[in-house]
Amino acid sequence: MAHYQTLLYYCYSPIEHAEQFAADHLEFCKSLNLVGRIIVADEGLNGTVSGTPESCAAYMLAVHADPRFTKTEFKIDDVEELSFIKMHCRYKSEIVHSGLRDPQIIDPNKQTGVHLEPKDFLAMKDQEDVVVLDVRSNYEHNVGHFKNAVRLDIENFREFPEKIKELAQYKGKKILTYCTGGIKCEKASALLLKEGFEDVYQLHGGIIKYGKEVGGEDFEGKCYVFDNRVTVDVNSVNPAIVSTCRNCGTVTPKMINCANPVCNEHFTQCDACGEELDGCCSTACLEAPNRRTYDGTGYYVKVPQPVNIEKISKRKHKNFPAKEIAEEA
Repeated sequence: MAHYQTLLYYCYSPIEHAEQFAADHLEFCKSLNLVGRIIVADEGLNGTVSGTPESCAAYMLAVHADPRFTKTEFKIDDVEELSFIKMHCRYKSEIVHSGLRDPQIIDPNKQTGVHLEPKDFLAMKDQEDVVVLDVRSNYEHNVGHFKNAVRLDIENFREFPEKIKELAQYKGKKILTYCTGGIKCEKASALLLKEGFEDVYQLHGGIIKYGKEVGGEDFEGKCYVFDNRVTVDVNSVNPAIVSTCRNCGTVTPKMINCANPVCNEHFTQCDACGEELDGCCSTACLEAPNRRTYDGTGYYVKVPQPVNIEKISKRKHKNFPAKEIAEEA
């Protein structure tokens, strides 16, 4: 029996004084003994948190009790160990970095692609007039993707807008977008519509929900996640491994971060090469002076960086209203 849960969620909903909210929300999460990573922006929330079932239930109740976040949908995983080591809640310009910050241009609350439930996505994805589009980064889709999906060569989602011109050949077809939990598709599908694509859809709840509800059929490989699990299994119907070791080419589903913190590249590596290179992506990184100790997982606590004084904001703390609700749960 799993001792903990991990919650994946997002919500596009305007937050006034979002920077202060982030500071208050961090203290609230700590009061529930949660660990995880939450991004707060003026446009909403994007988070993954982990804790006991009781703490997770209290957190979900509190979030749903806030009128701004009642529509938030949580994907819940039962896990044997906590999926993070610490709790972070940070204010940023966007809840997923796309470079599309102007709500007058792209606003997921006003226009997105048609949301397809997993069963409907499954029914549509192999139709002749359909193109399945992966909107994630290279390191994500290299370790796992839908069979026959179009995958863009991007290192970060912020590169997606400039890649749309490469998709012009698919205008006139139905475009089915997908990502890990659905958040990237909200803006990706909206931008496709703005650029003249008429039939645009998105997998509601992303790969994670697809795996839970329809068994992950035809998703090949593993799904990259942004916590210390690194990747998770999705397909229980017709699973396959599609990734190979960067160093020797052996088929492997294992993905790690380079042990050299300056590099920190996400890449797939077999256990044999991991042992030989001590978790590094290359012999050059193996010689790095500040190389981290490789324990076989390839997941590391973020190395603290020098403080940038100019980015520090003075905050006046106030109570997070939902805290009392959670404590009563």
